[in-house]
Amino acid sequence: MSRPGPGGMVPGNGLGFPPQNVARVVVWEWLSEHSRWRPYTATVCHHIESVLKEDARGSVVLGQVDAQLVPYIIDLQSMHQFRQDTGTMRPVRRNFYDPSSAPGKGIVWEWENDGGAWTAYDMDICITIQNAYEKQHPWLDLSMSQMNRQTRRRRRLRRRLDLAYPLTVGAIQSSRVGPWRSSGQALLRARSVRVGQRQRARLPRHPLGRRPERRPARPSRAPSATFAGTALWAAPAGSPAGPRRPPGAPPRSPSAPSGAPTPGQNNLNRPGPQRADSVSARASIPPGVPALPVKNLNGTGPVHPALAGMTGILLCAAGLPVCLTRAPKPILHPPPVSKSDVKPVPGVPGVCRKTKKKHLKKSKNPEDVVRRYMQKVKNPPDEDCTICMERLVTASGYEGVLRHKGVRPELVGRLGRCGHMYHLLCLVAMYSNGNKDGSLQCPTCKAIYGEKTGTQPPGKMEFHLIPHSLPGYADTQTIRIVYDIPTGIQGPEHPNPGKKFTARGFPRHCYLPNNEKGRKVLRLLITAWERRLIFTVGTSNTTGESDTVVWNEIHHKTEFGSNLTGHGYPDAGYLDSVLAELAAQGVSEATAKA
Repeated sequence: MSRPGPGGMVPGNGLGFPPQNVARVVVWEWLSEHSRWRPYTATVCHHIESVLKEDARGSVVLGQVDAQLVPYIIDLQSMHQFRQDTGTMRPVRRNFYDPSSAPGKGIVWEWENDGGAWTAYDMDICITIQNAYEKQHPWLDLSMSQMNRQTRRRRRLRRRLDLAYPLTVGAIQSSRVGPWRSSGQALLRARSVRVGQRQRARLPRHPLGRRPERRPARPSRAPSATFAGTALWAAPAGSPAGPRRPPGAPPRSPSAPSGAPTPGQNNLNRPGPQRADSVSARASIPPGVPALPVKNLNGTGPVHPALAGMTGILLCAAGLPVCLTRAPKPILHPPPVSKSDVKPVPGVPGVCRKTKKKHLKKSKNPEDVVRRYMQKVKNPPDEDCTICMERLVTASGYEGVLRHKGVRPELVGRLGRCGHMYHLLCLVAMYSNGNKDGSLQCPTCKAIYGEKTGTQPPGKMEFHLIPHSLPGYADTQTIRIVYDIPTGIQGPEHPNPGKKFTARGFPRHCYLPNNEKGRKVLRLLITAWERRLIFTVGTSNTTGESDTVVWNEIHHKTEFGSNLTGHGYPDAGYLDSVLAELAAQGVSEATAKA
């Protein structure tokens, strides 16, 4: 169903915009992680178009028209979709199609996924299917199913009538919201900025959306932005200039020889040049101009790179001098190490620890566990129980909700080591709702009674010495820890028992200096691993994915040769901070196993 048919995208001019005074259907699309442009629904596209007419540089809150898109916002200035809860950014584009095509008629073709839900085809495929359907092409299976020729698997498909996509007539309002090409790259605004002055001169717009050819820039009118080592500063007087592009000729491709970029050409995501070129480009940046690192604008990325990139674009738009530079990449791994160079860690027996599925401990009656660590209080003070928020002199708030023989709702006890007081029934309820491993943790001061264990899935922990030094520890070798946890099924101690959990990014490599304190941390990490405290199953703070393996409040250094992400070296206070985190989990040197 990939054959072309009529009713496709309207042909545009040199910049990809439709010609003037021609009716066309507008479809907004976003770039998926599989590099496919996925269409928004017609309702969402109507909403985006209405916001666009009011403010071409504004933002669109998609949750106002679709409850499933509540976290998402589209920034029309940068043409990116932003997810507020995870910080993920994806490029968007505005495409145009013939009014007689499927989106102009409100026809949507969908296929049934494994979960039984219906998923819309990409817009070009939808148009191709509709054209074949109208002409009754023999290669279209009219049984309303699709088949994978390799696996012979069939899926149902359907044709659904929906709201027609918005129709527009006339010239495009602004090239900032023109359609993005399949590369999904951002557009760096072509304008000249006077260095040190808050003035800018925009190029006049061509009636068809093309920009006229830029005249040779004078030294005093040099642009004030660079990116990826490619200087946008005008060449000084007397320097050789590149050949002029004749009017109407296509813009120079990113692989063309370096030089001043052509107006309107994308400079944000071009591949970085060689080291010598970047050094010479940085040398051409005038003094006093701040450099703003832009880490990643090639599609998805965390929120702080997005803010850095958008800040640079806004500064350029305001006429302020700024230099956009590509931030250095973190050094995550050491140089390759042969097996003969890998040695055991002195003072730490073995090189590997494995954990299996949790074996439920017997004879751990909640009432017996609570009474083991508490002392009965005959005359409790008139203050709140911080679990149920009822007064200690009254019955527990769990009266009538939880029943245990021998535990009266008015009984109050004091924890032996920290002295905090609670209703016994409240502590029984708290223990029953936890890991039920025979340990108890004070909800006020977090003191741990007994041996705390976690919900870490089964896996393997390896540790050894490698002949390389960490930044800040030049005289010592490095302890490398390798965690490996496979995908599996959640157990009764996990959020969704019986459901599959994912394990992204494994094996994970972590690093410690091979000194006395580093080996102490390693011994405690081994104890924490055996108690299943290093990882847990939950929701990732980075990607927002649920039912996946995540870190469990014990920070590790995963960046070997730099500290650009905050998870590397040098970090003088890391070893002390991780010892404190281990102590908070009940793992101390006194309890570490030899």
